[in-house]
Amino acid sequence: MAYSYNIRNEFIDDEPPIIVLENVSKSYQKGTEAVKNISLKIRKGEFVFIVGNSGSGKSTLIKLMLKEVEPSSGKIYVNGKDLGRLRRGQVPKLRRNIGVVFQDFRLLKDRNVYENVAFAQRVIEKPLKSIRENVPAMLSIVGLSDKLNSLPRELSGGEQQRVALARALVNNPVLLLADEPTGNLDPKNSWEIMALLEEVNKRGTTVLVVTHNREIVDAMQKRVITMNKGILVSDEQKGGYLYEN
Repeated sequence: MAYSYNIRNEFIDDEPPIIVLENVSKSYQKGTEAVKNISLKIRKGEFVFIVGNSGSGKSTLIKLMLKEVEPSSGKIYVNGKDLGRLRRGQVPKLRRNIGVVFQDFRLLKDRNVYENVAFAQRVIEKPLKSIRENVPAMLSIVGLSDKLNSLPRELSGGEQQRVALARALVNNPVLLLADEPTGNLDPKNSWEIMALLEEVNKRGTTVLVVTHNREIVDAMQKRVITMNKGILVSDEQKGGYLYEN
């Protein structure tokens, strides 16, 4: 993907950003401000870390992008859609183009690996023939071709996260949101998951990762957005982790 710079050293590209936040704030009950007047743009094809201490508003930001919660003020655009104008019935269609990976995997415990990944295809009513082709292909990409019939409890933490990643990617999303994807993994598995995310990004998917993992953020030298107490305090094109965990 080709970018150019203007004289103010800002990114310019020909495509509209995949995520735009304009003066977004979110307050919960009892007046707790989780996000305070944040504006940012994320371009198609970027790999972005969101970092900060616990309670800094990182996860709330992800929920806002998924329209799981509504902003108290400001505007949010995702993949060209004004989330404030979306009716409830239009939200599932928005999410079809967004893959999501969580720290706790959120796999269906009574379904095997194949069925966990196939579930994402059935939700969008993919034909059975396509499911039978797409699921094994995606499991091959994440290195789990030999685990098709295994239940989640029979897998290691790293393998479970690979299943979650395969499920998030099987519908070819334009955007992948990963909320602490390595939070429950040892260093070896953490790096393997990050290598997969980087490969997914190279294939064209925009990747947004919320993490506390200083070592990974410092080593990968991607764009880093730092939050503190709901405020966006830093946005570096090739940054590092600024705060203690």
